[in-house]
Amino acid sequence: MVRQRSIFSLIFVLLATFLISCGGPSVATLPPSYTAAEVAKIQEYVPGIKAVRDRAPELQNLIAKGEWINVGNFIHGPMTEARSNMTYVIPNLALQNQAKARQISKDLLKDLVKIDQAATVGNTSQALSNCKDVFVDIDKFLELVPEQSS
Repeated sequence: MVRQRSIFSLIFVLLATFLISCGGPSVATLPPSYTAAEVAKIQEYVPGIKAVRDRAPELQNLIAKGEWINVGNFIHGPMTEARSNMTYVIPNLALQNQAKARQISKDLLKDLVKIDQAATVGNTSQALSNCKDVFVDIDKFLELVPEQSS
């Protein structure tokens, strides 16, 4: 009888250990949290990025009219400044967002180069297509940026 209790105890311990090890707690990923100073530092650069995003119709209009010199000026002026602002923001983002933000910044640069190449040969449809991609990239980047607390 004593021997049966020992065996049952051993089986019960093994079963409990197995069930506990299989049913580990689920790890919930918390959204990134920023201090007020970090948000303030990031928000220094966001208005410049948003200002360029708001100028999307202007760039599209320049492309549609075939004003390629002005398209190049826009790409190498305000768009480059917005991309610089993005590079200043990236190190201040939460670690899990930095890699995404870097990739978006690279995609933005590739799209800007494609617009510039299309402008060189006067390809309006290609330039307009890449123009849309540029502003999609900017919107994706802004989604990673923390909102300024009121």
